[in-house]
Amino acid sequence: MVSVSGIRGIVGDGLDPNVIVKYTSAYADFCGNGDIIIGSDGRITGEMVKNIIVGTLLAKGNNVVDLGICPTPTVLYNVNKLGAAGGISISASHNPNEWNALKLLNNLGEFMTPGENKEMLSLLDESVKTYKRWNELGKTRRYPEGLEMHVNDVLKLKSIDVEAIRKRKFKVLLDCVNGAGSYVMPELLEELGCNVIKINCEKTGIFPRLPEPIPENLTETMKAVKNNNADLGVVVDPDVDRLVLITDKGEPFSEENTISQAVRFVLRKEKGNVVVNLSTTRAVDDIAEEYGCKVFRSAVGEANVVKKMKEVRAIIGGEGSGGVIYPALHYGRDALVGTVIILQHLVEFGGTISGLKNVMPEYTIVKEKIKIGSNNPDEIIKKLVDEYKSGKINTEDGLRIDFEDHWVHFRKSNTEPIIRCIAEAKTKEEAEKYIEKYFNQVKELVN
Repeated sequence: MVSVSGIRGIVGDGLDPNVIVKYTSAYADFCGNGDIIIGSDGRITGEMVKNIIVGTLLAKGNNVVDLGICPTPTVLYNVNKLGAAGGISISASHNPNEWNALKLLNNLGEFMTPGENKEMLSLLDESVKTYKRWNELGKTRRYPEGLEMHVNDVLKLKSIDVEAIRKRKFKVLLDCVNGAGSYVMPELLEELGCNVIKINCEKTGIFPRLPEPIPENLTETMKAVKNNNADLGVVVDPDVDRLVLITDKGEPFSEENTISQAVRFVLRKEKGNVVVNLSTTRAVDDIAEEYGCKVFRSAVGEANVVKKMKEVRAIIGGEGSGGVIYPALHYGRDALVGTVIILQHLVEFGGTISGLKNVMPEYTIVKEKIKIGSNNPDEIIKKLVDEYKSGKINTEDGLRIDFEDHWVHFRKSNTEPIIRCIAEAKTKEEAEKYIEKYFNQVKELVN
């Protein structure tokens, strides 16, 4: 499966060696001469995938800087820091064990733009025909210092008072789903003076549960937070670009609140623009309005959020899936950054994380997938646009319609015959009522 962020698939059933060679060759030609930074999220297929990628890059004449097992944001950070020609994070994010992926970065340490992706794909057929001579091959060097540098710069962020966090002596329940977070998150929290209780922090690369950090996958983790009387739970996905928090009561803080509280934390200190995607909570708008700041929305996807952030010079951004993008360090979702922000926020708030949740704007998001069979999703969304064209609509990524008491976002899937429908309202009952209304409306158009 090819997307703007790279290529992913099931190892042994789509993501095979010949496919990896083909796309890595095209990517090498796209990057041209120079170093390529690589890192992986530690899943068990990572070594096989990495060896193929490294061999292909060397054959293309590129030097490889191998960070080892590390978060995806560490790869982004090092591409920028080291002035590399590009970077590949070997990670299928929240997908299960059998999946893996190549997340492809440009020379800015950002996910490739749609234009860059199109240019790379145009090279696919020719790239596998040309490799360097024996005396022109690239070289590999291991660079574990890249992770250390990333952590050090996270701790040096201007808004973070490490000593103040240490004085709070937070008791943190940490769940890294046995992924790349296991190699850095315990040390980061201990450096911040936290008493860390680790679950799923074994360096095995075998996920003990479904790795997407959503409430239905975190029932045992939430129980552990409460049973251990922890101040909060910190959960990251396998490649540590998404941060999900659990309150001291063993309840979800809400992944939408990960970005909302980060926006509040940053805007309290500095006025500026905010960027989130079209499927992110309205709470961000409420908070920005409170501080006299403006929110801009982008199409879904980290690359789209970053593009908009640069256009409007946003000082904070992200996605409601638990992704915080703080350009003071780099343009990428980063759970290390999100973690130090929440701890500093709690220090300044002076209360518990459940108390912080209580003072956040309260909304509920409900999501639904609508099967459309052989119907054209673009035609269905066009009919919805015609239906609601007199309202406050955004058609940059499907259709988002804003009403006074709720909003709804319709998006087609590029991989399945479905339309995704997301609705948000003040209460769960209202959100479910609206999602049912729009579900039935789309079903009528399908039938």
